[in-house]
Amino acid sequence: MVQFSLTPSPEAADLADDIRELFDELSRTLDRAQRAYSGECHPALDVLETDEAIEVWVDVAGVPAEALRVLFRAGVLLVVGEKAPGPATGEQTFHLVERAFGRFARAVRLTGAFDLQKTRATLRDGELTIALPKLEDRRGRAHRIPIAHAPTSRT
Repeated sequence: MVQFSLTPSPEAADLADDIRELFDELSRTLDRAQRAYSGECHPALDVLETDEAIEVWVDVAGVPAEALRVLFRAGVLLVVGEKAPGPATGEQTFHLVERAFGRFARAVRLTGAFDLQKTRATLRDGELTIALPKLEDRRGRAHRIPIAHAPTSRT
């Protein structure tokens, strides 16, 4: 069974650097209308395990794929993004505002062996799904090591 934690990693400085770099990249690449210049968003997420993979589902309704970044380093899955408010259309009076807008970063520590080359992130209907396929843990198992025949050396 793979363990996970929502607490910051011991490599907090590396994690903070990764978050800063991803936010800087978003600042450089997003159109003005996709930017969130203020506010903070905290999208909900679920982590589930199947026999084949660990899946992380993140609610990111209203966030386009180009405003999201996903990174895995040292056992930490990092999801960073910006959720911009909708465009203002003339004079508006809000009577209730519950939706959050702004930058967000969610980090999930995962332990286990994963096939990162086959990891996929998919955005569909406001839900980002990240599937990390498991690698078979072979620690503790006996492994036969074949002996090769080497030519004899003559002096």
